[in-house]
Amino acid sequence: MREIVLDTETTGISIQEGHRIVEIGCIELENLIPTQNKFHYYLNPEKKVSEQAFKIHGYDDEFLSKQKKFSEIGHEFLEFIKNKRLIIHNADFDLAHLNNELNLFGKEKIDNEIIDTMVIARDKFPGSQISLDALCKRFRIDNSRRVHHTALLDCELLSKVYINLIDQKEPTLNFKENNTQILEKREKDFEYCRKIIKPNKIELENHSKYLRQNLKRNFF
Repeated sequence: MREIVLDTETTGISIQEGHRIVEIGCIELENLIPTQNKFHYYLNPEKKVSEQAFKIHGYDDEFLSKQKKFSEIGHEFLEFIKNKRLIIHNADFDLAHLNNELNLFGKEKIDNEIIDTMVIARDKFPGSQISLDALCKRFRIDNSRRVHHTALLDCELLSKVYINLIDQKEPTLNFKENNTQILEKREKDFEYCRKIIKPNKIELENHSKYLRQNLKRNFF
């Protein structure tokens, strides 16, 4: 199964106030293992970044003004997520901004299957903090690089959080299966060690003859 872990950064919270996306990041998972496929762009929002948003992600207006617009990467984004489940933390926020961009771009809303890791965390740990940082701490995931909120790094962290939330151990590229195969091979290779080998009649007679000769030599 292929899934997409997705995150966005914006100029502000509310699309009603005209806020836009400034960064979009996606990491593809196949059977919970990250593939080499990633999607990442900084975007020109054609709007000033709010002071609060700047404190969160650190992208200033000058930097963003030199980036592509969403309309220039929209087709590529839709192709990347096509027919794949989306894993998002606080999905309502990201989807509202993405659907707003798609609407401005003249496209339909996203209709992919969505898994909101914030909803899963809220149900699993009622009354506890469920921010990405809090969940990283709970699951002992190293988030020391997260000085600012950046879409691609947050996707990397969220992919690990997601695996823990659904009670799966982090994939190890089928090492468990390989270990099982190795153990089975060892069992076969060393099976002879457990066999009981009974001597035949001639071997028993030769053994008795050997004992008689050696006992006589030692005691007489």
